[in-house]
Amino acid sequence: MPKIKNIFNFTLLLIVIASLSGCGYNSLVEQDEKVNQAWAQVENQYQRRADLIPNLVKTVQGYADFEKGVLTEVTELRSRVGQIKLSTDDLSDEEKFKQFSDAQDKLSGALSRLLVVAENYPQLKANENFLQLQSQLEGTENRISVERKKFNEAVQEYNTSVRRFPTLITAKIMGFKEKQYFKSAPGTDKAPDVNFDFDKKKENK
Repeated sequence: MPKIKNIFNFTLLLIVIASLSGCGYNSLVEQDEKVNQAWAQVENQYQRRADLIPNLVKTVQGYADFEKGVLTEVTELRSRVGQIKLSTDDLSDEEKFKQFSDAQDKLSGALSRLLVVAENYPQLKANENFLQLQSQLEGTENRISVERKKFNEAVQEYNTSVRRFPTLITAKIMGFKEKQYFKSAPGTDKAPDVNFDFDKKKENK
């Protein structure tokens, strides 16, 4: 009798697994993992930018008359960004995701303003360390834009499956929730203009 019961339970388990597979469970798992991987790449680029900022601020601080308000804003926003932790479980939380995204967008704006102000300092523009940091920052901002786009694409594919029949039934039963997208804030949908080729500008005048 126990053997028959075990065989029955095993058969039932196979039926359940087959049913879940047929309703898109495996597909949802794969797409969810793609979103998580894409998110990890976004985080990597944001962390890379955060790591560049202290050296950038330190270099600029060497110029006594540089606008202190801009430096203070960048420093404070970097600190604020560092305090906002967003796990993969939070990607479905609209409020937490918006808080994270808004903080990062504000930091992008502050960095852009810092670099614009730097245009007024010829000696700073000739500083090799500053030029290297500027180049690295430019590359990082571009990569952030690329990784955010890839993340949004992964989320779109996942969310479509979560809302499409019959996978929506599996999603509800197994707890798969729609995830949030990055939305471009005014002036932050493009990487900051950090071009310091002033000789060419003068030639064009």
